[in-house]
Amino acid sequence: MLDLNLIRENPEYVKNALKKKGWDVDFTNLISLIDKRKELIVKADALKNEKNKLSASVPVVKKQGGDINAIFAKVKELNAEIEGLDEELKACEKEIDDFVSPLPNMPDDDLLPGEKENNKVIKTVGKKPEFSFKPKDHVELCEKLGIIDYARAAKISGRGTWIYKGLGARLEWALINYFISEHLKDGYEFILPPHLLNYESGFVAGQFPKFKEDVFWLENQEPRKFILPTAETALVNLHRNEILEEDELPKKYFAYTPCYRCEAGSYRTEERGMVRGYQFNKVEMVHYATEKNSKQSFEELVNKASSLVEKLGLHFQISKLAAGDCSHSMARTYDIEVWIPSMNIYKEVSSVSNANDYQARRGAIRYRDKETHKTKYCHTLNASGLATSRLFPAIIEQYQNEDGSVTVPEVLVPFMGGIKVIKP
Repeated sequence: MLDLNLIRENPEYVKNALKKKGWDVDFTNLISLIDKRKELIVKADALKNEKNKLSASVPVVKKQGGDINAIFAKVKELNAEIEGLDEELKACEKEIDDFVSPLPNMPDDDLLPGEKENNKVIKTVGKKPEFSFKPKDHVELCEKLGIIDYARAAKISGRGTWIYKGLGARLEWALINYFISEHLKDGYEFILPPHLLNYESGFVAGQFPKFKEDVFWLENQEPRKFILPTAETALVNLHRNEILEEDELPKKYFAYTPCYRCEAGSYRTEERGMVRGYQFNKVEMVHYATEKNSKQSFEELVNKASSLVEKLGLHFQISKLAAGDCSHSMARTYDIEVWIPSMNIYKEVSSVSNANDYQARRGAIRYRDKETHKTKYCHTLNASGLATSRLFPAIIEQYQNEDGSVTVPEVLVPFMGGIKVIKP
């Protein structure tokens, strides 16, 4: 949620910031509503104060033998006025919420405007693999190795799905356990959240109301629930409507979940196999930070996510996204993008993002400043650590051998029971 005070005091600044994300917003009507709300609150408070004074005077007037019926009549009249103002205030606040709720987060000032064309590669790690033979793509390799079954997945579920089998299932599980062990080593708290979430969780994460049709909803369920598209949606709601102490921050969580997405891609040639799907596995990291430590948390998450890929021995790059390519809720995003040889392109395996106080405002997630004792909104940050559905193809393709076998990355060997090579 955007800061209403900032909009009221500096609408042009907010307007220009949102333009960088492709939104052209006229705040004239919203500012009128904000002013109207303030007037209604002042007027209602004055009437409530008057009513309280009159109510307090009843015992005195009664003791003096005065007419208390006139006081009761006035109190009744004031109650009716207050009720009318409260209804008007409720309607005004709904109009404000309806206007502000769909708006995206403001991008950080240093971000370039526009979409992918203005993304900037800021770091490249490792060298592109070179082969002395004609390399195969991950679909062919996985099928010949018998580690992924696309045909039976399509039979029992449909397109955009796959089945891990045998050493493929073990490799996937090894990846997940490798991530978990690294996060535990760094002192993060492990969370296994529910996969069915309520509407409020989607709203706080910033996915609703604008993207409410992009998730899978349960039918005939009241209240309505949806299947999480990412563990971030659950993790950023852990402290909804709570006030934390500054000394508790940053809070660092991670969770393993499958992720469920309605839109599974176009099924173009370069998106065959596991590159896009309706369901994939991911380990997600989330920080709750103070405003002053927000940037530090962001750098930590970037370093952690990129370190995981680097330890796998994969070639990848880090890109700073332009404002319009950042997701709806985020003020800043760096993508870690792994090289997939058969596609001749980089594919994102982690988005490291800072929402600043956008999600916290939507969820009333605050902390108490230890010096001023005033409450402030937390900053929330997230990073995939990591998504496996593109790492798996990258490993298969970058580590393939001429005989069709695939070498297991060294860091995964302990989680594979000592298996170093996956053979046909």
